[in-house]
Amino acid sequence: MVVNSKSLNKEIKKGLYLVPTPIGNMGDITLRAIDILKKSDYILCEDTRVSKKLFQNYQIKSKLISNHKFNEKKNLVKIIKLFDEDIIISLISDAGTPSISDPGALLVKECIKKNINIFPLPGPSAVSSALSISGFSDKFFFYGFFPEKIQKLQEDLEILSKFNYSIIFFISSKKINRAIPMLRKNFIGRKILICREISKFYEEYIRSDVDKLELFDGNLKGELTVVISEKKDEKNLQLLSESDKRIISSMINKLSIKEISNLINQNKKISKKEIYNYCLSLKNEN
Repeated sequence: MVVNSKSLNKEIKKGLYLVPTPIGNMGDITLRAIDILKKSDYILCEDTRVSKKLFQNYQIKSKLISNHKFNEKKNLVKIIKLFDEDIIISLISDAGTPSISDPGALLVKECIKKNINIFPLPGPSAVSSALSISGFSDKFFFYGFFPEKIQKLQEDLEILSKFNYSIIFFISSKKINRAIPMLRKNFIGRKILICREISKFYEEYIRSDVDKLELFDGNLKGELTVVISEKKDEKNLQLLSESDKRIISSMINKLSIKEISNLINQNKKISKKEIYNYCLSLKNEN
């Protein structure tokens, strides 16, 4: 592909530019992103210390305004007022595409209300990067970060488990072990890809069946991007027969649910989730 350098020299329209920044490797920023950032009157960023490292590398000297989740609402009036001067303002996050599970959505909505021009730039995104190497369906649902409350997470996962799409989450490595039992419960029979440190030196991609996913030893660091595969075709799945239920009842205190599932499915094709739920109901009765 040949880059048309003349396009970088065209006059830039005034307004708000959403500029993606590298999610790891500093070389992943685009030529256009550098050009827009250099020509911006102001750049809104999450952490000025993080942004300055990138700017020093590319000789970007535009004025910075701190704009993170704790002050973005307070900043709104001041930032909108700046557009009265008919200027260029760029919005970036510490990494990736701004306003996608990062600060920016409030400002975008306010700019829409005020008829201020908004321009998105294509660029780095952990969501598309993870999905592209997953091998799962390209029809996907992006959930964002897991909520803090376990009950809310459980309710949402139960709903998401019914979607026949790839499901993408963000989660802190410190919280992944808390979520694994719920993932195993709600996404039985599906595959999972856990992406750590995408495009960084220690990048790692962990592939597994959700059913076989084990707890981590606690040495993981950073944020994880998790992709769960689409549901398997269940058109030809059989239902549990009364005979199957009697077998399960006799084995519920002797075998694990996984072992029971394998036993029942030796000569049949029954949803693992149906077997799991029936086993769970028996355990609850006891």
